[in-house]
Amino acid sequence: MADDIQATPRHLSQKHHMTIHWKDSIADDNICATKASLNERAGVVGRVGIMLLSCGTGAWRVRDAMNVVARALNLTCSAEVGLLTISYTCFSQNLSHSQILTLPKSGVNTDKLGRMESFVRNFAQECTHLTIRQIHIKLDKIQKRPGNYNTLQAALAAAVACSAFVFLLGGGLVEMFCCFVGAGIGNWVRKEMTNHSITMLADISVSVAVACLAYLACFKCLELFFGISLQHEAGYIGAMLFVIPGFPFITSMLDMSKLDMKSGLERLAYALTIIVTATLVGWIVALTVHLRPKNFLPLNLSPMLMLFLRLIASFFGVYGFSIMFNSPRKMAFWAGILGALGNTLRLELVDLTHIPAGAAAFAGAFLAGILASLVNKKHGYPRISLTVPAIVIMIPGLYIYRGVYNIGINSIGVGALWLSKAAMIIMFIPLGLFVARVLLDKKWRYCD
Repeated sequence: MADDIQATPRHLSQKHHMTIHWKDSIADDNICATKASLNERAGVVGRVGIMLLSCGTGAWRVRDAMNVVARALNLTCSAEVGLLTISYTCFSQNLSHSQILTLPKSGVNTDKLGRMESFVRNFAQECTHLTIRQIHIKLDKIQKRPGNYNTLQAALAAAVACSAFVFLLGGGLVEMFCCFVGAGIGNWVRKEMTNHSITMLADISVSVAVACLAYLACFKCLELFFGISLQHEAGYIGAMLFVIPGFPFITSMLDMSKLDMKSGLERLAYALTIIVTATLVGWIVALTVHLRPKNFLPLNLSPMLMLFLRLIASFFGVYGFSIMFNSPRKMAFWAGILGALGNTLRLELVDLTHIPAGAAAFAGAFLAGILASLVNKKHGYPRISLTVPAIVIMIPGLYIYRGVYNIGINSIGVGALWLSKAAMIIMFIPLGLFVARVLLDKKWRYCD
């Protein structure tokens, strides 16, 4: 037994989800990838899939990318994709090779997603003449690429996004300022905990609590020095909206629409876990410090001024969320344009035409999906990296929180009413994206 322990290679990972050293299994560095052994070629296919999955994209896109790489390497690939796992088999003539790959956690990185999609798109032209090791070195460069923004910049992005969000919910300058402070500090705490690999429920809980308390502290300072109304405390809800799980929620619905039920249901459960945790923590903090989700004070703005301010707030809200997802600034800019048009259309339809909120959300998401396809064709940005930030601002976090809050204080009827309103909007948002995708994406349109 002692000899076996001493013989263990020192580079073996000590993590719970052990790191795979992809280049260790390469047998021959002198042959091109298309002539390598089955397990080496299958390893490239699997690594491409698991790297795309780590970026937050859905099962259909992961499988499509694996298929593109497999065809270029003369393989047939069959894959089942979940939230954190890929089970796949590659076939070559009368041989097959199966693997199961897992991630330690789910995340979103739109910059890396764009680079991976570009890698896959150009794989047949640029990589089939390379060796397996050279391909893995290319993938290493993408995988080890640092984020575009540091913790402070991510905190500032959350502050801008949530303060814009709270204006769109009906808040004024006081709520926006307090929300700016609360969300900024809350997301800074969240990023620091994530950087230290703290588990998801802990960083969600702590960051939401910190955001609410920071909002309260800022509000109390303004109340003490400027005598502001107590009704401005209602904006504390906006301070916690940086935790909205836009990517897993939207991709869950899109996956289920393509019958990827394993991935869709796992993503939906993951998104609901975050939402429930955040709302319960917010509720507990609110009860402890006597915060109540009241109605916002009326802003008394003219329709044209409100339209103009909604366009600006929607742009900066979506731009901030895009930065939080690590989008390059140009990608974030285009997502902001899509969000400004789509979300403003939704809000104006509700105000001016008395269209139900769910139908208005469908129209806004549909417009964002159509525009995302046009931007994708011109600039090559992944659709999902444009549409999710653009529509995450449409998710009714205020309704969800009010529903949980009222149920928590035994106002079951009021709570159920708010949750049912939220559910109607939530179901129509991904449906709008799905219809836009079916109309403009031939590959997405068919089930084969």
